[in-house]
Amino acid sequence: MQQPDNAVFKVLDLVHSDGKAEAVLLVNEASEILAGHFPGQPVVPGACMLQLVKDMLETTLNVKLRLKTAPQMKFMSMVVPGAHQQLRLSISYRNLDEGSFAVQAGLDNNETVCFKFQGIFVHV
Repeated sequence: MQQPDNAVFKVLDLVHSDGKAEAVLLVNEASEILAGHFPGQPVVPGACMLQLVKDMLETTLNVKLRLKTAPQMKFMSMVVPGAHQQLRLSISYRNLDEGSFAVQAGLDNNETVCFKFQGIFVHV
């Protein structure tokens, strides 16, 4: 998978089977986004975690998606560049109808849950 040099996350591995995807990631400490969020004390913005779910789902399904609803988004622990060696993104999804997917996802660092998501993405 081709990733831009300024991406917040670097994907080390992505495995997909039977409505599930799991990715192993590193935070790109050189990302320009982190320089502004927050200067001198960077943390990964919550919007980047949501974007990560969308990007990995699009890669897994090989389709373009947009978020329709997100009844549950919980930011449980900050993702601090350099403090987390590897992160794991777990996604499970199911087709609701033609072009829409119910999605549950979680981002964690070993035993620490950083982000939980539940929502619906639709094909664009």
